Amino acid sequence: MTFEKPKIMGILNVTPDSFFDGGKHQSLEKALIHAEQMIAHEVDIIDIGAYSSRPGAPLISSQEEMDRALPVIEALSRQFPEVPLSIDTFRADVAKAAILAGAHIVNDISGGLLDDDMFNTVAKLQVPYVLMHMRGTPETMQQLTDYDDVVNDVAVDLGSKISKLRELGVRDIIVDPGYGFAKTIEQNYELLFRVDELHYHGLPILGGISRKSMIYKKLNISPQEALNGTTALNTLLLERGVQILRVHDVKEAKQLTQLLF
Repeated sequence: MTFEKPKIMGILNVTPDSFFDGGKHQSLEKALIHAEQMIAHEVDIIDIGAYSSRPGAPLISSQEEMDRALPVIEALSRQFPEVPLSIDTFRADVAKAAILAGAHIVNDISGGLLDDDMFNTVAKLQVPYVLMHMRGTPETMQQLTDYDDVVNDVAVDLGSKISKLRELGVRDIIVDPGYGFAKTIEQNYELLFRVDELHYHGLPILGGISRKSMIYKKLNISPQEALNGTTALNTLLLERGVQILRVHDVKEAKQLTQLLF
């Protein structure tokens, strides 16, 4: 995959409790229907998540996470073998099982923080890895927002982890500043307006702001009303050279890239 034009990563949550679309695509049939819709709208990557990372989300076992995700991955890889699939997990055993089931990319919200085996596992699997910045856990992250300079601190943290991944032989790394994870609303916007500074690492950047609280809380609306704000902020990400947009609304994001590129 190359990035002359930005790519769209469509979100497929097979969870009962994600903040925007929890429960909508929990059954295999509904998940496949939603995936087909995204493919019809020319999605570039489908990101499958089976564990909600919203603050206060209940803990589930690795086995339950796999029971939710693997049937969807297996079915999609059979029916749409040309579409790259990503597994959204911070657990190494789930990541490995998902890749063996047909996924191609590991998208780790914790950047290796929550599972010491993740970096080694990704290195052995030799698959692309989305390295996201966060602190703590989904339960504690919003108490860990003390930065000297949020953009510089995020860049330094990502840089140290990139070095570790390179030492292990991981070739394809994508960086994600982690909007909404251990950041205040003000810090999220600082990261948004200065995200181009992360090009320092020379790696593709993924921006995931779709319908997040940095939009709906600022506008005093619900996540369901946050599509317009999402499109506006995605435009700013694209202007700053972000190569992958992770979104709930593939059609609108794809239209945005078609207008600008």
